[in-house]
Amino acid sequence: MEDAILYSSCFDANGGLFETLLGAEDAIISDALNHASIIDGVRLCKAKRYRYANNDMAELEARLKEARKAGARHVLIATDGVFSMDGVIANLKGVCDLADKYDALVMVDDSHAVGFVGENGRGSHEYCDVMGRVDIITGTLGKALGGASGGYTAARKEVVEWLRQRSRPYLFSNSLAPAIVAASIKVLEMVEAGAELRDRLWANARQFREQMSAAGFTLAGADHAIIPVMLGDAVVAQKFARELQKEGIYVTGFFYPVVPKGQARIRTQMSAAHTPEQITRAVDAFTRIGKQLGVIA
Repeated sequence: MEDAILYSSCFDANGGLFETLLGAEDAIISDALNHASIIDGVRLCKAKRYRYANNDMAELEARLKEARKAGARHVLIATDGVFSMDGVIANLKGVCDLADKYDALVMVDDSHAVGFVGENGRGSHEYCDVMGRVDIITGTLGKALGGASGGYTAARKEVVEWLRQRSRPYLFSNSLAPAIVAASIKVLEMVEAGAELRDRLWANARQFREQMSAAGFTLAGADHAIIPVMLGDAVVAQKFARELQKEGIYVTGFFYPVVPKGQARIRTQMSAAHTPEQITRAVDAFTRIGKQLGVIA
């Protein structure tokens, strides 16, 4: 990417992107499981909206054909790099191939990938081997890159210059606190210095996934540090989360309308700071409570 612009959050980065770049003559095609910030940003835009089922390349191609048949001037495909409620990595190779075929732009929100996904931690576009094929990348400084706040949009220089002149959340909001900027720069230096933290994170994710699967739990996603424990029932998910918190295991239960009805879950997130002993203690607590609630045998 040639340039980047900082926002107070990634929500603002996504909120100030689509309306700034696209008009009524254009089209946006969005993955059905995109983050709320993309959804709200798209709603602010006058471009015609299309949606395709999560990671469904056949349906994405159908929407691209519709947009081109309708005479769209510019077409933008918007997707998360990693779908945060499922721990699923987007099929960016398929997305970019279709974008090339139908002369579309690609925008990726890589909030849940940058810093630790990919061989060098560059994100989902590195993991999917599409470096240089994604036109716009947004992300947050509030997760792997510091854990506080802040967001950004990276793109060609001309795109970023236009955002600086026209993006309302950038123009009419506060700048980032210097301490947050300094912390994020330091984290970037740590990411570039080596793979020790990434390797530890992936070891923890593998350990948790293997031990939880062996205990009989149903897990969503793959190849990511977000590991949702699927429970189905909203009441069970809430009670399960409360019992885990009593055990000193911090988790959050998600249920409708955050996720579809009947797909309630506890979303766990592994960290490089966890020790193998802590992972085992968490699995033991999950197993004990899961048996008490009849989730596992």
